[in-house]
Amino acid sequence: MNSLQAHFMKTGLKELQKELGIKNPMAVPALAKIAINVGVKDAILDKKNVEKASSIFAQITGQKPKVTKSKKAISGFKLREGVEIGLMTTLRGKKMYDFFEKLVAIVLPRLRDFHGVSTKSFDNRGNYSLGFEESAVFPEVDTGKVEKVQGFEMTIVTTAKNKKEGFLLLQKLGMPFQKDKKDIKS
Repeated sequence: MNSLQAHFMKTGLKELQKELGIKNPMAVPALAKIAINVGVKDAILDKKNVEKASSIFAQITGQKPKVTKSKKAISGFKLREGVEIGLMTTLRGKKMYDFFEKLVAIVLPRLRDFHGVSTKSFDNRGNYSLGFEESAVFPEVDTGKVEKVQGFEMTIVTTAKNKKEGFLLLQKLGMPFQKDKKDIKS
């Protein structure tokens, strides 16, 4: 168990249970998984771009990503069916908590002009989506070796039932939300 998970189990879990008025501690919202995906730029032109992006992606997440292929042909993009165009990975358990702790403690504070993440990125089930324009904000990435700037998206999947529960969970886990925004409504 890493430090974030242990701290949440000791203090945050009971506080969240009390705030939400949940009697059963097993019904309190928790992190389920973090799904991260990237559409590789210029994957159609050169297959090596997928390999390069895969190595950077593996450094960031700590596990080898799965290569995703196009499902249909789109002539406007010069895309054929079955061509490798992206990467995805799903983090669970210890790796998920380690990645989330790194995201909150190191990566987000390194962003230029960072004032917190938006509270508008929740879906109706309490899951939170976040996108990055480049992977260079992660400390594992050597910016000197990166040839193309590559962005990616992540979805933090929770066991929350609504936006309010998801917001309170991520807030207790240390997610820095914007201060000047109104509180999230269910």
